[in-house]
Amino acid sequence: MIDHAHDLACVRDATERLLTAVAKLDNAALAEPSRLPGWTRGHVLAHVARNADALVNVLEGRPMYASAEARDADIERDAPRPLDAQLADLRESTARFQASGDAPADWTRTVELRNGVTDSASRVPFRRWAEVDLHHVDLGIGYELEDLPAEFMEREIGFLADRFAGHKDVPSTGLAAEGGATWTTGGGAEGTPVTVEGTAADLLGWLAGRREGSGLTVQGALPKLPPL
Repeated sequence: MIDHAHDLACVRDATERLLTAVAKLDNAALAEPSRLPGWTRGHVLAHVARNADALVNVLEGRPMYASAEARDADIERDAPRPLDAQLADLRESTARFQASGDAPADWTRTVELRNGVTDSASRVPFRRWAEVDLHHVDLGIGYELEDLPAEFMEREIGFLADRFAGHKDVPSTGLAAEGGATWTTGGGAEGTPVTVEGTAADLLGWLAGRREGSGLTVQGALPKLPPL
């Protein structure tokens, strides 16, 4: 069972880690490329801030974004801002998200995200946790997949495995992490079942499109995953 209050607390912790790390940068560092193609570190931070407001919209029954074009324009607008503005925006947007999450609500209700995707409201805090911690890694400032909390890695691997389950382009794939945790995904494509083993960080990196999978042990051919 999803504990949204626990996940909200984890969002606070992840955001503090991010703010502490970003505060050590300078304006020039924000203009440098991130690990996401075509985005500077400023783009990543702008996206994280705007995502907080987008998830407030989700929790309060409004469209997540006015449109895909508006989402992209907001990120482009906010990306060049100086460090102090980025930090202030991230703090303030996070506070709005936490206030919305702390308000009395029916956490069993279904909410709508982008592109018609629906989910339980109770999973929204975990989705926010993923945005904050994975994009912290994307900044390329010393926080790596191996530094992610173990609980987060295990749950996010499960979330992504569910997302690719039954996908028409992914063969049946068993995932096994060091330590014994296992998952299954794919199953919609013809072909011999595949087994993929590795550290939780390498499995998550592959599933989330952050690593190409060279650190994994594969029985069969490593599936090509569709974009997230």
